[in-house]
Amino acid sequence: MSGRLLRLVCTTAMAATAAMAAGTVLAPRPATAVPEPREPGSRSLPALLTDLQRLYREAEQATETYNATEEKLTRQRAETGRLEKELARARLSLHDSRGAAGRLARQQYQNTGDISPYVRLLLARDPQHALDQGHVIGQVARERAETVGRLAGTEKKAAGLARAARKALDNQLTLAARRKKTRDDVHRRLGDVEKLLASLTPEQLTALAAFEKDGVDKAQKKLITSGTLNDDDNKPSAKGQRAVRYAVRQIGKPYEWGAEGPRSYDCSGLTSEAWRNAGTPIPRTSQEQWAKLPKIPLRKLRPGDLVIYFPEATHVAMYVGKGKVVQAPRHGEKIKLSPLASHPVLGAVRPDVRPSGARS
Repeated sequence: MSGRLLRLVCTTAMAATAAMAAGTVLAPRPATAVPEPREPGSRSLPALLTDLQRLYREAEQATETYNATEEKLTRQRAETGRLEKELARARLSLHDSRGAAGRLARQQYQNTGDISPYVRLLLARDPQHALDQGHVIGQVARERAETVGRLAGTEKKAAGLARAARKALDNQLTLAARRKKTRDDVHRRLGDVEKLLASLTPEQLTALAAFEKDGVDKAQKKLITSGTLNDDDNKPSAKGQRAVRYAVRQIGKPYEWGAEGPRSYDCSGLTSEAWRNAGTPIPRTSQEQWAKLPKIPLRKLRPGDLVIYFPEATHVAMYVGKGKVVQAPRHGEKIKLSPLASHPVLGAVRPDVRPSGARS
């Protein structure tokens, strides 16, 4: 937990929790009870830090769940709209086909007394003329058959589109309900964070910030000395440079769950917007970024690559070089530069390389 957040919480911890809004889909996790406040000094710093980091992590996981649900709902709304437009066109075409079929029925009714083309040919004084008439009659018959066929095909298409549109709308309503549930889950988990922070004394908050910073510094030193990172940064791609410039320009803006800019971001909102600005759209959530983008070893990191954290891939940051990342850390903090080892590293991905290894 950063010193900035803890100093802020120190002066505002007892204030009412700020109103929060907006956030993918992991399986919902059971509610985690927030430890009951104890007397100041009765809990060890490691225990406090473990509880707080767990709550932050659960809140971020709920946020990414919301983000995934929101993305699915956006796509489903587009699909529902597309089907409704196609259904409207099919119904207009069906109306025209039914009109043509009605005219055909009237013509057939009016011509019921006509002699068959075969009898006309037998009785005709001019057989060639009769054959010509038969050709016209055959052509009309074919056109009538085509009219009936179009009507049947259009009715079948319209019925299929109507079923698809109903199903799409049902899916949309289901996703909307799921989005509300995940949004409520984020609120609840952030409330758990606020409750724990409010239970701590100023002394505990200050000591906790120093304890966490010391842990991050040790993890970073271990990472550097292990040889996991290359001593010299690999050269970024042109798109990677643009993505880094975009992300760095956002430093100082607040973290807000579910946000994609331009005034605030969550972790994957920052990385996805940076790469979209660079001309390479990528998945919205950290889980999808980890699952769908080409993975690379940390030793091959170059500026613009994304570093994914935690076993569930619930946090993401952008590598900027020299062992640093730019990230939207968590609720209550601002976008900043951080050591790469700020959280447990799961791995890294490269947005501007196809899975085959060829550059896009």
